[in-house]
Amino acid sequence: MRVKDENKLITIQEKAIEMIVREGFDGLSMHKLAKAANISVSTIYVYFKNREDLLNQLYIAVSALFAKETLHNFDPNMDFEAGLWLQWTNRYRYIQQYPLYYHFSEQFRNSPLIHHPDIKEDVFRSTMQQFVANAVRKQQIADLPEEVYWALAYGPFYILVNFHLHNAALAGKPFQLSEEKMKITFARTLQSLKK
Repeated sequence: MRVKDENKLITIQEKAIEMIVREGFDGLSMHKLAKAANISVSTIYVYFKNREDLLNQLYIAVSALFAKETLHNFDPNMDFEAGLWLQWTNRYRYIQQYPLYYHFSEQFRNSPLIHHPDIKEDVFRSTMQQFVANAVRKQQIADLPEEVYWALAYGPFYILVNFHLHNAALAGKPFQLSEEKMKITFARTLQSLKK
């Protein structure tokens, strides 16, 4: 059995994510990945059972980092306004620091791969559910269907972030996200969620 090398694993993961973000899931083959990582194809199989395992493990690893970064200093019992603002700022910092991971996660989440049995409910999701339940119980926000809550609480944020990442808003007009624009949007978002 070959010994696993942490540096090779990181290289494989990083190159795979780059390829997926650039070319989509169909653009990822083990041969192309091996060439990009400057290793043999058989080396990839030391770390992953197959292509499906590679994709699932990438998503699990990226999701764990997302949870760690976005839950930094976050407590599901905190005041709703303070907690939601912390989520916005933590998420924005994460996306700025790891833009490829963000794009990869979005591609994965919007594909049938998200329904694979290896992709399980995580601490992040249960923490967010607890945060919302606490805010509803304290009557800080309206009791809304989960999908409506998520659309109102994070939809505006992610639209701004995507405008920023593409440096283009409506009709291709240049756009840079500032704290002021984020705060204006956040204030309107809060109004839509309040009881």
